[in-house]
Amino acid sequence: MAKSTSSVLTPDICIIGAGSGGLVVASAAASFGVDVVLIERHKMGGDCLNYGCVPSKAIIAAAKHAHAIREAPEFGVAAGDPKVNFKKVNSHIQGVIETIAPMDSVERFESLGVTVLQADAEFSDAKTVVAGEHTIKARRFVVATGSAAFVPPIPGLDKINYLTNETLFDQTRNPGHLLVIGGGPIGMEMAQAHHRLGAKVTVLEGAKALGNDDPELTAIVLERLREEGITILENTKVMEVESLPKDKVRLHLEREEDGEKTTQTLDGDRVLVATGRAASVEGLGLDKAGIDFTRRGIKVDKTMRTTNKRVYAIGDVAGGLQFTHVAGYHAGLVVRAILFRLKAKEDTHIIPWCTYTQPELAHVGMDEKTAREKLGSGMTILRWPYAENDRAQAEKTTTGLIKIITDKKGVICGVSIVGSMAGEMMNMWALAITKKLKVRDITSYIPPYPTMSEIGKRAATSYYADMPKKPFIRSVVKFLQKFG
Repeated sequence: MAKSTSSVLTPDICIIGAGSGGLVVASAAASFGVDVVLIERHKMGGDCLNYGCVPSKAIIAAAKHAHAIREAPEFGVAAGDPKVNFKKVNSHIQGVIETIAPMDSVERFESLGVTVLQADAEFSDAKTVVAGEHTIKARRFVVATGSAAFVPPIPGLDKINYLTNETLFDQTRNPGHLLVIGGGPIGMEMAQAHHRLGAKVTVLEGAKALGNDDPELTAIVLERLREEGITILENTKVMEVESLPKDKVRLHLEREEDGEKTTQTLDGDRVLVATGRAASVEGLGLDKAGIDFTRRGIKVDKTMRTTNKRVYAIGDVAGGLQFTHVAGYHAGLVVRAILFRLKAKEDTHIIPWCTYTQPELAHVGMDEKTAREKLGSGMTILRWPYAENDRAQAEKTTTGLIKIITDKKGVICGVSIVGSMAGEMMNMWALAITKKLKVRDITSYIPPYPTMSEIGKRAATSYYADMPKKPFIRSVVKFLQKFG
């Protein structure tokens, strides 16, 4: 436990924020017998457990079951239309959170030897943090305060009871016509989930939906969502929000098509704001500690160190990729730096991500655009469709493909997958990118049959498709045949 003199704590490490990144640092450091103070002003487990990854995947799972019932006749099974009880769906979501919560609880971390303070934290100077009645003077500080839903300054939005990811998972009834502002991963995942659970859904995106992923692959996802009945309006800005009688809302829109702008209105029942995340930096007293930051987050170097050398920042608050597994990755870098004085550096090239729509969309390494810029003519793109995979045919999940990008030496530089279980398959490709494996490494392993992962090996094998046509190779084969 941290040493205490009155209200002054002098731990080795002080962590601000008990989300996924902060908890990893705390548990890892404590396991080595290091004195740790962990400060959390709200809920242990942070956004991921309470408002993000866990509840969103729980509602997606419920929605998949509803959709499976609708698809059952295609397999010769008559099940009728699904009957969705939103209260029970909500109970499922809350049950998943409650099951996982003990692993992130105050009690567990105190049992590990961590001093947990439930209070607001603020730097009073470069070496000191104040949390409630406590003053903490630590050798090193780690800021892991995460991010919160960004709410754009749309006139009238503050006059309605809009939803964000922090309130969406408290709903116990069908939202009716759900208007989703934002066509990024969160917006599209929640749009599909709620549509499958019986809501009417319209998505409004100011630019391109799923615009941070490969256009070839996102087109497949968006086509599927539209086929299911979700309306997706791209290049559409919400200019004003109007409250209507009976708790309904009206959005005033500006749309751009073929260079022409038009205006229209759209009525609905509830509004979900899914326009991205804002780093949680307010109230931390970062300026008092000499820590540079912007609205995007805290400025860090490749080792996750801030402009105050005593302080590290990890996860969403560091202003980079905003994923739970990135926060965990950052935590590992910081633990190595603080405990073992190793200069471990962040490498964003090896970080995978996945959007959990159906079909799923996953990626790691270079995308095609980046590869063309960096590799030029040395780039090779290998593709293989789900439609030529036997397991996909058996399960009627033939929509999708894998795209593998290699350099001129056959080193795997990037992989993108759209289709069933893309996120699960991406695990192997993240390892391949991290270890700088070559195509021949993939062709040498044996995947079990029949599995979706076979599409990766089929794509890798296609790298050698032209070998039999090469005169030199053919002459070698003929020469060797002479020896019987």
